[in-house]
Amino acid sequence: MSATAHEHDAGHAPDHGKRDFLKLVAASGAAVGVGAIAWPLIDSMNPSSDVLAISSAEFDIGSIPAGQGITVVWRGKPVFVRHRTAEEIKTAASVKPGDLLDPATDASRVKAGHEQWLVVLGICTHLGCIPLGNKTTDARGDFGGYFCPCHGSQYDVSGRVRHGPAPANLPVPPYAFLSDNRIKIG
Repeated sequence: MSATAHEHDAGHAPDHGKRDFLKLVAASGAAVGVGAIAWPLIDSMNPSSDVLAISSAEFDIGSIPAGQGITVVWRGKPVFVRHRTAEEIKTAASVKPGDLLDPATDASRVKAGHEQWLVVLGICTHLGCIPLGNKTTDARGDFGGYFCPCHGSQYDVSGRVRHGPAPANLPVPPYAFLSDNRIKIG
């Protein structure tokens, strides 16, 4: 190889540093562009303010006499709010969790300091029926709580499944007491 040919090749050696920098700039620009397009799309999937407003609901429970309950609607689902009597609380607390189909203590299903109030979703865990028992005239089953007439599931005064095909207790939704007479669900 002649000296001029060798010098010619050396003069045209590829500049890897410049090429790597250009690739980095192009990739960074593409990432920013994808982010600029994706962010509005992802942000549009967030719930709107009117949906967020109904994701929680407040209810006055001060007029519910002991031994009775009301059904309220939260997120399109029935929620049973029951004012339990001292006898119902005593009965619910005396049940051993090991004797239950879905073990849970009564204390784990109510708020401390407000044990007289039971708040559960009013949807049977078997096939999604709405159990009876919130009205004093309703059948409440052998355990004094809720009774699903569709397939015979029975729940106690703590909303725990005690008999029938239902596999789990009535779910407890997220809720908090705003005062002694007002709750917020959600």
